Amino acid sequence: MEKLVRLKDKTFRLYKSESEILTTVRAVAHQINDDYIGKRPLLVPLLNGSFMFAADLMKELKLDCEISFVKAASYIGTQSSGNVSALIGLAENITDRHIIIIEDIVDTGNTLAKILPGLQQQNPASLKIASLLVKPEALQNRLHVDYIGMEIPNEFIVGYGLDYDGLGRNLRDIYQVTTD
Repeated sequence: MEKLVRLKDKTFRLYKSESEILTTVRAVAHQINDDYIGKRPLLVPLLNGSFMFAADLMKELKLDCEISFVKAASYIGTQSSGNVSALIGLAENITDRHIIIIEDIVDTGNTLAKILPGLQQQNPASLKIASLLVKPEALQNRLHVDYIGMEIPNEFIVGYGLDYDGLGRNLRDIYQVTTD
């Protein structure tokens, strides 16, 4: 029997199970652990969506690291609004620091395109991006995502931190919208 959830006016079907997600998180963490031996990166998760990925990723990192959250938003309902508003800034000095931006999903790339120049102006030692999910078909900005958990089709998804109008972030699995 297919696993379905209903949020507001939409039905979603199971797309990725919690165990598949956690296996992917461990693989991303393994790459970061290898790349940052002897370094102390600062993880910068973008809220709200990346909080689950950031927490699970940090638990798998076997190196000294710190974390500082930034809030940016560009979604309204199931569509990217195209307008990104940074609401909470980075308090730490990132000059000469190794920075890893943590994203739940890279969709259009608008959010990252908006915040990356400001971070680069602060002269970090390195600036990399880790995203659990990437939608190559939806990208509107030229971005290099250094650590990609999974590439997915350009379909709307919820769960594991991702939401539909604020709902569904608490789901352990990831669900894809169905055609009603």
